[in-house]
Order: sequence, then C-alpha cells, then structure tokens
Amino acid sequence: MLTREEYEEFIYTIRERYPLIQTSTLVVVMIASQKAEVVGELFFEEEVRLEITEAISFDDQRIETYGYEVHRGEEKLYWYDSQPHPDDPTLASTHPHHKHIPPEIKHHRVPAPDMSFTEPNLPFLINEILTTVLSSEPENGPDE
Repeated sequence: MLTREEYEEFIYTIRERYPLIQTSTLVVVMIASQKAEVVGELFFEEEVRLEITEAISFDDQRIETYGYEVHRGEEKLYWYDSQPHPDDPTLASTHPHHKHIPPEIKHHRVPAPDMSFTEPNLPFLINEILTTVLSSEPENGPDE
C-alpha cells in the first residue's frame, strides 16, 4: 500500500494520470492521524461516473473497507464492495471482494479477483471503465 503522502498525491493528481477523466471530486478526509476516508466521484464522457468510498488505515497499510459504484446517467451499471458473504460459496475464491452485476444486481454477485485491501483499486476500476463501459465509437457512428 502507498504511504499517506503517496496516496494523497495519487488522488489529487488522478486527472493528470488519466486524461479521460473529465472531473474529479475525490478528497482524502483525515479522521485520525493515520486513518482516512476517500470519498467522491470521477466523471467520464457518456455520463459515466465512478462513486468511491474507501476507509484507509495508513498505519496498517491497508484499505479497511470500500464501495465503488459505476453509473451511466441515473442507471447503476454495477458495483464492488467488501461486505463479507461467507455463506455464498461462489465468492469464496476472492472473499470478501465481489462485484454486483445485472440481472438482479443487488443479489447477483461474482468474485472480484482484481480488488485488494493492500493495493490501490482505482487504477483497475478506471481501466475497467475505459475498456468495457465507454464505447469505442463516437455516439453518432464512425462516419459522422
């Protein structure tokens, strides 16, 4: 995990690292000397946004809990969270990391092998949005 200073720099320079992010409202809110919450949203084209909530312990060098939601307009496309579901054997391989996907998004969960408590998750999430959510062609098609 990054140090407090490194993670704050990453959060506050995220648009420089990922130029397709149109706007960032992310903030690091210190709640104790070495505990922080990262909250806010990243906005992309096509009305796509990533809502982020992380609780981080820099003493323990880990993300304690997280929630990441991806929306297009008012539609929630999917989300990741770290709420344990020990009675669901399909999630055991990445416990407690999982992704909620349609159909029946609230109860349809799949393993999330790319989520971590010890490494930043935002690079993966941003790349996922860029490669799977945003269309590769302009809205009006390639000839317009």
